[in-house]
Amino acid sequence: MSVNTDADPATLRNAMVDRLTNELATTSGLLLDPRVDAAMRQVERHRYVPDFPLETAYADTAVITHPSPEGAPLHLSCASVPAVVAAMLHALNVRPGQRILEIGAGTGYNAALLATLTGPDGEVTTVDINNDVTANARRNLDNTGFPEVRVLTRDGALGAREHAPYDRIIVTVGASDIPLTWWQQLTDDGRLVLPLRWRATTRALALTKAGGDHWNSSWDFLCGFVPMIGQPNEQTITIDSDDLVKLHYDADQTVDAQQLNGVLSSERAEHWSAEMAHGEEPLDEVWQRLTSTDPRTVRIEADPRAVTEALCTPAIPVRSPALVDGGSLAYFAIRRAPKQPGRWQLGAIGHGPLGAQLAAAIGEGITAWGPQRTAGVQVQVYPRHLGQPPADSGMAVPRPETIVVVTM
Repeated sequence: MSVNTDADPATLRNAMVDRLTNELATTSGLLLDPRVDAAMRQVERHRYVPDFPLETAYADTAVITHPSPEGAPLHLSCASVPAVVAAMLHALNVRPGQRILEIGAGTGYNAALLATLTGPDGEVTTVDINNDVTANARRNLDNTGFPEVRVLTRDGALGAREHAPYDRIIVTVGASDIPLTWWQQLTDDGRLVLPLRWRATTRALALTKAGGDHWNSSWDFLCGFVPMIGQPNEQTITIDSDDLVKLHYDADQTVDAQQLNGVLSSERAEHWSAEMAHGEEPLDEVWQRLTSTDPRTVRIEADPRAVTEALCTPAIPVRSPALVDGGSLAYFAIRRAPKQPGRWQLGAIGHGPLGAQLAAAIGEGITAWGPQRTAGVQVQVYPRHLGQPPADSGMAVPRPETIVVVTM
């Protein structure tokens, strides 16, 4: 979509909200809460990224405000993609007069939206571990008429006990675990919305306390966020001599770089299912189904050169699911459907002694996905201090403070 560079901020802002509401309705079936719609039309996003052009402020992309230090792979802070901001606020279901805690201050824009939603009787506290980020958020909030929002510099894992309890907690950094402090600082009928990472993919979840000993998810949404500092992040290895293909996996998984080195040069085993998809159809639920059934699920990332040279050809080169077992792997793949223009056939490609078996296991997941393509994952999170999940509850992903249980 072209952008009119002569348009005023209000016109660009309304166009942004029109686009994201249409995108969410089309891709996720989400009809945006009218209160969130109104707040996003009211709060001036461009004033939270003043060093960027208006067109950038109202584009469908994240705005990197604090780039990573030289040599570091991840940015420190950004203004998130507007559609993701809207979806998470929709799931948070903020009511006037509520107390809100935000983990990850960003530019202050999200806190301003929260303050707009809570109204004059509500309270919003936002925290971030980075001094530069909080100073910038404080300045932006003061300059845009939100001096009442509290901005605190501290480790987000600590929350802000002095202003608890909170009716809602929203986390705007990628989390691989849920600290005990967030459980303690949320009211019993409160809601936590966060991007939770497991098996090298991230879903935004809306969680509520259930039975006094765990969280239940009621909503999920594919997303990506800057990871939270101080939590155990995913591990990464390279599996070819030219550093073109990487595997990303969780700390609890056993992935041996030495065993997998050069595996892509071994004989290729292909497994093609009967399932077809059109070019615009989302396929991430295939990945989610694998995370709920197979503990060997990881993420594979292939450089464009690896794809061009046919060394590794995942369905989505930068992020596709894979299975690893010892010195073998298989990854999710697609190819143009024979005799069906515009359609893609889904399958898997394996390498190593167990490559064919692993490819067939991915194929089983694809076949199970076929009849219920829009079925989302169900997630339960059990704080370790309250006990363990039932043995038959689902696929358990252990974390230092919690156990994440994933089912379809």
